Amino acid sequence: MGYQSDLVERIKSVLNEANGFLAIDNGSVEFVNLELDGILRVKFSGSCAICPLRPMTLRAGVERAVLLKVREVKRVELAVA
Repeated sequence: MGYQSDLVERIKSVLNEANGFLAIDNGSVEFVNLELDGILRVKFSGSCAICPLRPMTLRAGVERAVLLKVREVKRVELAVA
């Protein structure tokens, strides 16, 4: 298992923790990709995909959790559909 795959697994673990909270409202977040500059792209699904509070959930919830636990990630952004 290489460095990149270990990094992706650590990110997915944090996202899985976030999904425990998002599932309460029938939503979830998933890993899309990690760019070389440290930008993590994620996708919301379920009720989170259409929620008007999605930007707050992204920044105050998902991004904060990822940045605290995975130092290699510099920012979290929504994947462009």
